[in-house]
Amino acid sequence: MGKIAIYPGSFDPITNGHLDLINRGLKVFDEIIVAIAVNPIKQPLFTIEERVELIREVLNEHPRVKIDHFTGLLVDYVRQQGTNVILRGLRAVSDFDYEFQLALMNRRLAPEIETVFLMTSLKWVFLSSSILKEAVSLGGVVQDIVPPVVFQRLREKFGLE
Repeated sequence: MGKIAIYPGSFDPITNGHLDLINRGLKVFDEIIVAIAVNPIKQPLFTIEERVELIREVLNEHPRVKIDHFTGLLVDYVRQQGTNVILRGLRAVSDFDYEFQLALMNRRLAPEIETVFLMTSLKWVFLSSSILKEAVSLGGVVQDIVPPVVFQRLREKFGLE
């Protein structure tokens, strides 16, 4: 078995920035588990089932990518998967502060687990799922920053069809 990384996030919805990070991560890792975090505090636009379905459709059953979801501590999930690597993307300095705090807490909880950061490609530095959803809800045309199936589902969710 090769090196497996866990790529956690809400993926509400998955964007081309997420896909870029997955593809670049596959140059470093043998397998990536896209792990959708179920956060009871957040009110997602898409259900967990819809997010899993969208990611599966977008990745088209990629042989080196597994899609899963979890509740609870990320480090517990990482251990359950039999790996010790968390993959995270960084867009800007503002991301770094938050991600650094998370990585330090994860290290305190599970010193054997490493967090690996990949810088976002310049093309996707501005992109976040929350900004994307706001733009679409106001009628913004964003089909160049999400896969076509995601764009269609966003328009349906906001009643723009």
